[in-house]
Amino acid sequence: MESILKEGSDDGHGSSGLKRVLNVRDLTFFGIAAIIGAGSFSSLGDACFKGGPGVVILFVMCGIACAFTAFCYSEFASRIPVAGSAYTYAYASFGELFAWIIGWALIMEYSIGNIYVAFSWSDYFTSFLHKINVHIPDYLTTSYLEAKKTFLNYTSQTSAEQLEFVKNQANAELLNAWNNSPVVGSLKIIFDLPALIINLFITTLVYIGIKESRNFSNAMVVLKLAAVALVIIVGAYYIDPANWMPVNDAGTKSFMPNGFSGVMAAVSGVFFAYIGFDAVSVLAEESKNPQRDLPRGMTYSLVICTIVYILLALVLTGVVHYKQFENVGDPLAKIFEVKNVGWMQMLVSVIAVVAMTSVLLVFQMGQPRIWMSMSRDGLLPHVFQKIHKKYNTPSFSTIITGLVVGLPILFTDKSFVLDFTSIATLFAFVLVCGGVLLIPRKEKVPGRFNMPYINAQFIFPLLILAAIVILALASPGYFTGMFDFDYSGNADYTTNKVSFMDLATPNISLIVFWLSAIVLAILSLVKKYSLIPLMGVTTCLYLLTGMTKSNWAWFLGWLGLGLIIYIFYGYRKSRLAGAGA
Repeated sequence: MESILKEGSDDGHGSSGLKRVLNVRDLTFFGIAAIIGAGSFSSLGDACFKGGPGVVILFVMCGIACAFTAFCYSEFASRIPVAGSAYTYAYASFGELFAWIIGWALIMEYSIGNIYVAFSWSDYFTSFLHKINVHIPDYLTTSYLEAKKTFLNYTSQTSAEQLEFVKNQANAELLNAWNNSPVVGSLKIIFDLPALIINLFITTLVYIGIKESRNFSNAMVVLKLAAVALVIIVGAYYIDPANWMPVNDAGTKSFMPNGFSGVMAAVSGVFFAYIGFDAVSVLAEESKNPQRDLPRGMTYSLVICTIVYILLALVLTGVVHYKQFENVGDPLAKIFEVKNVGWMQMLVSVIAVVAMTSVLLVFQMGQPRIWMSMSRDGLLPHVFQKIHKKYNTPSFSTIITGLVVGLPILFTDKSFVLDFTSIATLFAFVLVCGGVLLIPRKEKVPGRFNMPYINAQFIFPLLILAAIVILALASPGYFTGMFDFDYSGNADYTTNKVSFMDLATPNISLIVFWLSAIVLAILSLVKKYSLIPLMGVTTCLYLLTGMTKSNWAWFLGWLGLGLIIYIFYGYRKSRLAGAGA
């Protein structure tokens, strides 16, 4: 830890070349800017469709998991107040290999996550332009993959089904993009121009400086919090309590019409809504008092956003029937469209553009600073830690981040990016919480965050034992079923049907979760671990069980590619390798 601190700071006031200009208000606003965005304005609709009104339970679960994780991030931030976030914390606790894995995984959170946000920003921006009679050709407002998938889906249907299919405006626009796009050779020219433009604008703003980014972000946060509060207040007027207890397929009213498995199916969309609070820790070297302000900024932003999400979910599922959110990319606008409140539809479009611009800004600031830290450790070329002489920003890393976000916009789509991002973030959270278990406890220091130590020697094993007993009694087939069925795969949660893929293999992620929980319970008996990081590891591991097999396949493939790069470059060039030589 001492050597890491020497790289990024000088007696807590920085010698890295970055400007220390952020206070606790700025950090809280950056956290809110990162959290309230694409998750609430886009993926929330899919989550409500899968989980029904019961999705509120998942928001509470994710909020609790993030709260435990925020304590662990705060503990690390108070000890190692340098840029790098989870990467730096993993380096200090687990060592170089795990640090590389986390650094590589965080590319999925910050850069690849921003691809999803850019797509969503474009959807709301073009929707807003349509409302003021400004029209961009459809083939310049969508991704090639989305247009192709829609065309193939359309051609596979009967004539009657096709008529119903094109009644959906989104489907009609995608078909129009495919059919009317210009062709060069045999390639159709279809790409999302607004998404590319906003990425270029944000990259330029982040390149220019942290102070300019802070002022821009703070202004947008004030606007979007005020507007989201208006959405909740106006939406509450149209709530029909009967929508909170819809009739399920069995003919009974239920808060969770698709069961708890349906609620867990929404984990990617719900957890994506929370991604961002950890981005605050990346700004350690630009904070005036990081040991005190970073933990406060993360905690305040997380509490505020959890309350906002719970209220939004209750309003959405209370105003309209949860099934109306199928394939809806703008759920907040949808409820006012159904109730024919035109002025709120327009307002929501403006809010979404503002909200997601601030998300893009914070994530685009986070990625370069992680690469800067990795470069300091020799895991990336030295040029990644280059600081601009005039703007005092990691200039080369910022440009590369813009390219990593911008280029995939041309050949990917939203649905792929969403699951890819959530699983990487949860994985990083597990390692951060686990890292706190490995570092020695410190004496309390006045003026800094001090995570309370709660001896989990007996509490945690009793919690795990109680959970096992309750599940065994309440659901006798729960544990045996883990070895026969996989409900995290391709189950149709709207009809409670399970495909052959789900019946074919055991639920490996759930088996791994319970084995990990039992091992942690045994270790807590021996090592007297602290309860808070233990609960952080456990809750995040449980949320990972909601990921599908395809999510895991892509994630493991991504990590495999990262390990290849590490073996042939990072392992040979790192500072540890140099020290060994």
